Amino acid sequence: MNNPVILQRPYDLDQCQFSPEIPPLLQRIYAARGVTSDQQLERTLARLPKPQTLRGLNAAIALLAEALREQQHILIVGDFDADGATSTAVSLLALRGMGFQQVDFIVPNRFEYGYGLTPEIVELAKERNPDLIITVDNGISSIQGVAAANAAGIKVLITDHHLPGKELPQAAAIVNPNQNQCEFPSKNLAGVGVAFYLMSALRSHLRESGWFAENNIPEPNMADWLDLVALGTVADVVPLDEVNRILVHQGLQRIRAGKTRPGLQALLDLSGREPQRLVAADLGFALGPRLNAAGRLDDISIGIQCLLEEDAYMAREYALQLDELNRDRRVIEADMQREALVALEQLNLDEQQLPWGLCLFDANWHQGVVGLLASRIKDRIHRPVIAFADAGNGEYKGSARSIKGLHIRDALDAVASRHPELISKFGGHAMAAGLSLPGERYEDFVTAFDDEVRRQLSPADMEAEILTDGSLNSDELNIDTAQLLRESGPWGQHFPEPLFEGEFYIVQQRIVGEKHVKLLLALDAGKQQLIDAIAFNVDTEQWPNPAAEKVSLVYKLDINLWQGRESVQLMVENIELLKLPR
Repeated sequence: MNNPVILQRPYDLDQCQFSPEIPPLLQRIYAARGVTSDQQLERTLARLPKPQTLRGLNAAIALLAEALREQQHILIVGDFDADGATSTAVSLLALRGMGFQQVDFIVPNRFEYGYGLTPEIVELAKERNPDLIITVDNGISSIQGVAAANAAGIKVLITDHHLPGKELPQAAAIVNPNQNQCEFPSKNLAGVGVAFYLMSALRSHLRESGWFAENNIPEPNMADWLDLVALGTVADVVPLDEVNRILVHQGLQRIRAGKTRPGLQALLDLSGREPQRLVAADLGFALGPRLNAAGRLDDISIGIQCLLEEDAYMAREYALQLDELNRDRRVIEADMQREALVALEQLNLDEQQLPWGLCLFDANWHQGVVGLLASRIKDRIHRPVIAFADAGNGEYKGSARSIKGLHIRDALDAVASRHPELISKFGGHAMAAGLSLPGERYEDFVTAFDDEVRRQLSPADMEAEILTDGSLNSDELNIDTAQLLRESGPWGQHFPEPLFEGEFYIVQQRIVGEKHVKLLLALDAGKQQLIDAIAFNVDTEQWPNPAAEKVSLVYKLDINLWQGRESVQLMVENIELLKLPR
């Protein structure tokens, strides 16, 4: 790949109304992310929109209130990722806390049953004799599954955040901010956010009806589960709009204060993260993958049990299992990535000859890890990628990752419309999707997908870009600035952590770990002001580079804690060599 184009994020402070308490650096950063006033930065729970505008909410509450009065058997059907695990845990804990006595959960094994409330899952659910099924983080596309439940006399309440198709399931109630005519202001809630909102609304209804007082039940504090909401929201990589920033911030505050569930604390311990220093990125890079590993390789029920567990010892046992699965996942993913890169090299194509929409398949690849593989390859070659694995019975399962400019679910919909026989089923978001197709039609799909990507993108879209927040001067490269940025988030999808650019002189360089380069840099040729930096996963054929004297970096400003001492460290996102004049 060519070096990415480095551009500065545009911003217009003339359109902003920030108070003087917001430092100029932050004003610039916020303005570049569409924030124009202090009010948009408030992170109190009082700023959250009320749930009443969620379409289907009243029908859902009526269902749940009736189920509570009659002590019906509730079965939660979850999804096999971190969002699904946290959605399941929040729903189950809240329902039990409100007095439901028969609440259980089931999660489809992705390798046996596939995704969502399928007719096969309904058959499995019937063994539990539920009166009501609640889907969390799935269900909006489960038309056949809901029909099977209805035929069996089981009511279905769908809570989901995925984009609906042209037809909706005939469920007793649907709560999804992305369904048509839903007036809820945020369309970016994760599945766990939707579940949290529904449970909060149910608690309010039960309080107003006198349920808690009449039955001598302590009213649950919904804030107790915001740590789980934060984890699921960040791990599902949904846009951190104002609503999600509040939910994540409040969850982080609880974790930092030591008010977190034993299972989440155990995962923090195993990942080496200190709760008091936790930021949103830690949820995404340290905790989320450990939960997701269970769903990718085995059974997400292990992760759910970890989140539900009240005993610290047992929580650690579950967390150890998740940690081991995550280690296995890393090995499998690394092997698959090597194989994919070898396959690309064997194609002997230069960048201009590569398909615009790239499909990769290997019969030995693991179904649970193809999504991560697609993401890694997409980042490397900057174009939409779908990685496929053999699902058995003549079926291939693929996981797609996209780039800016291509809504991947809509692209798959377009392919399915033009070639109805190619795709068995699909679903997803703008940047990620999943699909199944007959293995015998794989090559036809490869062509059709590339054609569709070429229809929607231009050559300029295939150029990788990095957007920065400009440069920092020497007076800003310090602990105070790093701490200011750390506390000014939470940062995440569509509200990215600040990136800066600058030129530095190399004083020292060495490889740490297997393929990370540790740098000691200077701001000027006299090498008076020194600063540490680290670049992860570098090309070890190029680094360390004794000939390198000066570099242009794109970096995040971070705080490194080593043996109790804090120091500023640049987390390098992109590195380019510069030639010194001779």
